[in-house]
Amino acid sequence: MAKEFQVTYDCADPRAQAEFWAQALGYHLPPPPEGSDGQPADWAAITDPDGRGPRMYFQRIPEGKTVKNRLHLDVRAAPGQTGDERMATLESEAARLGALGAKRQYRLESDGVNEGLIMMTDPEGNEFCLD
Repeated sequence: MAKEFQVTYDCADPRAQAEFWAQALGYHLPPPPEGSDGQPADWAAITDPDGRGPRMYFQRIPEGKTVKNRLHLDVRAAPGQTGDERMATLESEAARLGALGAKRQYRLESDGVNEGLIMMTDPEGNEFCLD
């Protein structure tokens, strides 16, 4: 039987990261825990409103990012699309995420075996692919 899992990000600003990724993925931030004064400052979490995708948890850590991620997300913005249609969809999504604070790194074109993608970073510099 498959195990449920969550994706955990170490970050400087958990709330800002949660808000970015919620918008990027169509997830939502659950309401603050009952009886609390609001969202905690040292962590935040987002969930898939359809209950299919993993929970994402963002925790504050003191040190900043210093090297390339060994694990990254592939955001499936154009599943099933190919060629110019695919790249136009990815460009549109790159522009939307750029307005939210993501930074474009580079674009890889289709090589006849793999379809093209756009490599980006989130507001704290974590790499992800628009795929």
